[in-house]
Amino acid sequence: HNDWKNTIYPCVPGHETVGRVVETGPQVTKFKTGNIVGVGCMVDSCGTCHSCAHGEENYCLSETGPTMTYNGYFTTDGSGFNTFGGYSTHITVQESFVLDIPESLDMAKVAPILCAGVTTYSPLKRGNVKAGDKVGIIGIGGLGHIAVKIAKAMGAHVTAITTREEKREAALQLGADAVLISEDDDAMQAHTYAFDFLLCTIPYAFDVNPYISLLKPHGNLVTVGLIGPYDKPTNNMEVAKMNRTVGGSLIGSIAETQEVLDFCARHQILPDVEMIVMQDINNAFEEIKNEDVSFRFVIDMASLKEDED
Repeated sequence: HNDWKNTIYPCVPGHETVGRVVETGPQVTKFKTGNIVGVGCMVDSCGTCHSCAHGEENYCLSETGPTMTYNGYFTTDGSGFNTFGGYSTHITVQESFVLDIPESLDMAKVAPILCAGVTTYSPLKRGNVKAGDKVGIIGIGGLGHIAVKIAKAMGAHVTAITTREEKREAALQLGADAVLISEDDDAMQAHTYAFDFLLCTIPYAFDVNPYISLLKPHGNLVTVGLIGPYDKPTNNMEVAKMNRTVGGSLIGSIAETQEVLDFCARHQILPDVEMIVMQDINNAFEEIKNEDVSFRFVIDMASLKEDED
């Protein structure tokens, strides 16, 4: 749908990619043929700016920012260098942007960790979430469901915050300690000053102010799902009077992506996925729009070869 108005056509998506190495260049030392590896959201960055020098390629300060796995640079006029992603039989990536997939993780389920996993892990880690902290995960979808699992593994008391009562049981099965229905005004009021940290995964414009009121003094709210303005202006009175912080976060670095893979391997965390073949992708897309998927589709890229036969 080109929601962010920055797609460069022709476009081949796919930025949570897992497969086996079939060939390496002469200078490659970290990987060899047959290794199970992953390619996340980025395939390059300038490598020289302050962010890149400090291992934060996702915040590359070059004019075009990091080179994304598909759709090239973050341009808004359809210009610039293009890249083609993982909805393909092969992809070529330089060694420093390739991730090692722990053997204990199911190859068929691990792919969403490369974006959804690191996108939620990075702010939880940087927010110093620790055992005993009261953490709320707002939105229990593709990002939110894995955020619940990660925060729980960090030792936090996790509350799933959702607009839909029908997601209560699913949230509890994911490991949430409690569920808060955000459209229940009395329940929201009862949770004023309840949380140390809130991670918001809502992907569309929304009013952030009711959630700010849930934070304790000095609490943090980080939005990762929305790339754009909130539906209403942030009420800085609610922020300032309790020294709260409202921020955002964009995916994570290559090092953090490897960290979250290893973290998930230690805690046996995997996304909830449904495997499909490429020929069913249009139907799957409609189900995503209708919120009929629990919680991520994974495409078997071998199915592309069926059209070649």
